[in-house]
This record gives sequence, C-alpha cells and structure tokens, in this order.
Amino acid sequence: MFISSAFAQTAPAAAAGGDLQSTLMGMLPLVLMFVVLYFVMIRPQMKKQKEHRAMVDAIAKGDEVVTVGGVLGTVTKVGEGYIGLEVASGVEVQIQRSAVVQVLPKGTIK
Repeated sequence: MFISSAFAQTAPAAAAGGDLQSTLMGMLPLVLMFVVLYFVMIRPQMKKQKEHRAMVDAIAKGDEVVTVGGVLGTVTKVGEGYIGLEVASGVEVQIQRSAVVQVLPKGTIK
C-alpha cells in the first residue's frame, strides 16, 4: 500500500572495447614497474657479471690479482677452473678463477 513497486534498473551494456581497455589500463602499472625494475636492477647486474666473466677469462700468468678474501698475489699457474697464486716468496695457493675480484696493474705488489 504505502510502498510502491520497485523496479530493478539494468546497467547499460558496456561495449566490448571498453572492457578490454579497462583491463589494459589496470595492467599498465604492473608492466611499468617491471620495465623500471629491469632497467634499474636486472640489466646493470647482468652487465657487471659479463664484465667479471671477461676479466676472469683474460687472466694470464704473471698478472697481479686481488681475491674475494682480500689476498693479493701473482698468478703462477693458469688452469681451467683454478689458478695458482703466489702470495709470498715460495708460498703458492690454489684458488678458483671466479674468486678473483680485480686484476691489478703490473708492479703493484712488491
């Protein structure tokens, strides 16, 4: 009596293109975050790894190097995965090639 009949209103039909557009706009921040992450973190790390690999592959007998542990020495033997490092007169240690951090200029150690 006092309440009139309620009629449900139907929402206007959304266009198929509008639905796709809203989905793409929702994914845009995620895609932008991945692109920024790639250029800020992933790409520089890959470049640094490539440079280190090239430096380690170029190690030759007579080079003066610094290891990860801070040991300085002269390369006496070069093997596939290991190098012989003379750390003092008559004292030679064997280390992995990947443990070399830096190749020093000749004449640095003395």
